[in-house]
Amino acid sequence: MSSQIKKIHQQLVSKEITCTAFVQAKLDLLKQNSHNTVNALLDDIALGLAKNVDDKIAKGEKIGLLEGIPFGIKDVYMLQGTYTTASSNLLKKYKSSYTATAIQKLLDAGAIPLVKENCDSFGHGSSSENTIFGAVKNAVNPDLVGGGSSGGSAVNVAKDYTVFSIGGDTGGSIRQPAGYNKVYGLKPTYGRISRYGLMAYASSTDCVGPIAKSIEDIKIILNEISGKDVKDQTTYTSELISDETKNDVKSVGYFKSFIETDAISKEIKDDFLATLDKIKSKGIEVKELDFFDADILVSTYYTLAMAETASNLSRLDGTNYGDRVEGENLKDTYSITRSEKFSEETKRRIVGGNQVLSQGFSDEIYLKAQNLRDQISARFSKDFEAVDIILSPVTPQDPPKIGDSLNNPLAMYLSDAYTVGFSLGELPTLTIPKGTNTGLQITADKKNDAEVLHFANFLNDIL
Repeated sequence: MSSQIKKIHQQLVSKEITCTAFVQAKLDLLKQNSHNTVNALLDDIALGLAKNVDDKIAKGEKIGLLEGIPFGIKDVYMLQGTYTTASSNLLKKYKSSYTATAIQKLLDAGAIPLVKENCDSFGHGSSSENTIFGAVKNAVNPDLVGGGSSGGSAVNVAKDYTVFSIGGDTGGSIRQPAGYNKVYGLKPTYGRISRYGLMAYASSTDCVGPIAKSIEDIKIILNEISGKDVKDQTTYTSELISDETKNDVKSVGYFKSFIETDAISKEIKDDFLATLDKIKSKGIEVKELDFFDADILVSTYYTLAMAETASNLSRLDGTNYGDRVEGENLKDTYSITRSEKFSEETKRRIVGGNQVLSQGFSDEIYLKAQNLRDQISARFSKDFEAVDIILSPVTPQDPPKIGDSLNNPLAMYLSDAYTVGFSLGELPTLTIPKGTNTGLQITADKKNDAEVLHFANFLNDIL
C-alpha cells in the first residue's frame, strides 16, 4: 500500500477534505468500534488541533507532511493533561503531568492525537487481554486476540481508525500484534527513539516504535521521532532515512532452530520456506544459521524482564501514584494496594522478578541470564558478518482464541519465542504482513534501520 500520510496531506492541501471533518470521521469510527481498542478518546484536543490546521490552509499557509494527520497512542505514553492508565486498575485515574518526547515531536510536527489505546496492563502480556478495559479483539477475526501488548494500536491501524499509532516494544509488543493484524510494525534499534515519557517495563529493551499500513509511512514517522534526547541517556544521533528504495542485500540468513522445532505450525513453516525460495530465485544467497534454541531465548528474556519490571514498578504503591487502599498501617497499605490493584499477570512478573533478584538466587539465575544475553549479542554480531539480513517468522503459531492465553501463561510466554532474541540484541526489526499468516520479521545489525526498510520494499515487490 502507498503512503496514507502523503495521500491525506495532498487531500488537505488541495482542499478536497477538511481536517475537522476527517478527524471527526475517525473519532466517530473509534466511538462505534467493538474491538475494545479505546481507553480514552481525545475529542477536544483533536478537534481543536484540526481547526487550527483548517485555519492555516484557509489563509494559504503551507502545512507540514504530518500536519493534520490523526494518530493513536498506546496508553503507556504520557500526554500532558490526559489519562494515562497503562490499562491498569492502579492508574485508572492518573493524569499525565508532562508529555513523552516521541509524542511531543509528533505534536510539534502537527500530527493530531485521537485516542489512548488499549493494551496489556503495563505491557505485561502478548494478547492484550490483561487489561481492565476488556480484551482487544483481532481486526481480522474478532474471536481471536489482537496480540500484545500493543494490541489496541495495531487493531486501530488495521481497521483504519487511526492513520498510524505509536506502540511500545519490549520483547515483541509491536511486531507480534502487527503480524496478527496484518499491518507493519517496527522495533527500531534500541536508543534510536527516546523512551522519556514511556512507562518503563524492562528499561534495557523498551523501544518506542510506529505501526502503520505502509513502509513509507513507517519511514516518515521514524524520521520524525528519532534522535538524541538529553532526557534519555541511551539515545543517539541518527541520520534521516532517505526515500531511496534500492535493495543492496546480497545475503539473507535464517535460524535453523526456529524452523526445525515442533513448536512451529506446518503452515507457517511451509510458507516461510517458500518465501526463502522466492528470495533465492532473485539471486540472493540464503544461509542457514545456528542460533540459541527458542526456549533459551524466552527464559533469558523473561528472567531479565521480570527483574526489571519488579524494580520499575516498586514506585507504584498508592503513595505517590495511583489509587490507594488504606490498611491498618503503612506496610499493610502498600501490600493491600498492590495486591488488589495490580493484575494477576503483573503480580506474577513482580514476584518472579523479586525471586531472581533475591539473595541466593541472583548469582544462579539473574547473573546467568545477563551472561547469556552477552552471548546472544555476540552471536548476532558474528551472524551479521556472514549475512546482511536475518529473516524469521514473527510467531510460531496463528493467533489464539480470546481466553486461551489467560488460561495458559506459559504458552503466552512461548508465543514470544521468535521476537525476544532481537530485543535482547538491541536490533532493528520490522514486521511486514507478507510471507506467513502472521507475517515476517526483517532484522539487520544495530543502527541499520534503513537497510531493514529497503529490504522490506524489495520483499513487497516479490511476495
